[in-house]
Amino acid sequence: MTGTTTFQIAIIGAGPAGLTAALALARLGLSTALVAPRPTAEALARDTRTFAALGGSVALLKRLGVWSTLEPSTAPLRAIRIIDDRGGFFRAPEVTFRSSDLGLDTFGANIPHYSMGMALALAADREQRLTWIDGTAAKIEVGKDNVVVSCDGGGLIEAKLIAAADGRRSMARDAAGITTSAWSYPQTAVTCIFGHARPHQAISNELHRLNGPLTTVPMPDTPEGYASSLVWVDANERAAELVAMQPQEFARALAERLNGLLGPIGTIGKRASFPLSGLEVSQMGQHRVALIGEAGHVVPPIGAQGLNLGFRDAATLVDCIIESAHGLEDPGHPDVLAMYARHRAPDIWTRVRAIDTLNRTLLSSLVPVDAIRGLGMHALAASRTLRRIAMTGGLEPIGGRPSLMRDVDHLSTATAIG
Repeated sequence: MTGTTTFQIAIIGAGPAGLTAALALARLGLSTALVAPRPTAEALARDTRTFAALGGSVALLKRLGVWSTLEPSTAPLRAIRIIDDRGGFFRAPEVTFRSSDLGLDTFGANIPHYSMGMALALAADREQRLTWIDGTAAKIEVGKDNVVVSCDGGGLIEAKLIAAADGRRSMARDAAGITTSAWSYPQTAVTCIFGHARPHQAISNELHRLNGPLTTVPMPDTPEGYASSLVWVDANERAAELVAMQPQEFARALAERLNGLLGPIGTIGKRASFPLSGLEVSQMGQHRVALIGEAGHVVPPIGAQGLNLGFRDAATLVDCIIESAHGLEDPGHPDVLAMYARHRAPDIWTRVRAIDTLNRTLLSSLVPVDAIRGLGMHALAASRTLRRIAMTGGLEPIGGRPSLMRDVDHLSTATAIG
């Protein structure tokens, strides 16, 4: 690409949040560019994580037309079991949250990162209103009336709005002058997919341990038997040991930790590790830049909130562009970004605080903290009403779902979506 090409919107970044934002924004009928290297099948396959898509995210994927491609590789999530495995004096009872208690068939579905990336990339390639520029942004200059992106392969992109999905070290965020607060935890998450002898029954298990949670999430059955994905959070040194183990040794360690919950452990897939950290920003949008996904918030992998937050970012930005008097003509107008920042702040703030607090209580060995946690679990185990309140709070953002995450048609001014 040479010279200057003008679009109304430019998305920076082609992870799941960026691709989702690109598809949703292009289908508003606005000229849209996606600036990012195309993900290869090999690169996507190296990422061993899975994504527990909650109901609103599944609805969004359906509205964008990618769910039919994804569904065969997903597994439903019908219950979440919380187990106190800290070995503390105040041992809490096991608590199981069931989707049927809310009148739902499922909470959502577990999706492999590979399947998600491939399905969204194929949909982006097919979207006629989206121009994919295969490269990276070398420089971003924010002006009063537009934003200019210099591409590493040459050429310039001029746009009214940047949707910055370029990760926790976001260049676009820095260009807009949005400040951050970042922190790290003394923990690392080890991920893989593993086989086991007992059926998971569409139940996700979360074992609360002293150094962090160990979570198993259902995967589709394989010809070899049952399978689940694993997120094992542990102290940094222990996590390094787990990654370095031979598969048979790791399987024994996992079986010991699960204590027979899923029966004998079978095949261990490729393992990867990710240091835990957190990040929040002063605001989600200003100076013609709207933050999407980890450019605007980073949370530990607890409670399936990370990418679900990013999907809500994308869907909320669509609503703000439609609802603002200026949005369809100028999607980067200050009123659009002020509305976006205002709508996203409560949802993000509550999720970041809740996850950070839970993780830090698991790291604490103080008796009063242990007692309070145990009393809370006893209350949840004893009261279906409290469990329903907790489930609703985990599934639904403050203020309700964005329009694209509802199971109804809504876009009178943008009928191309869906």
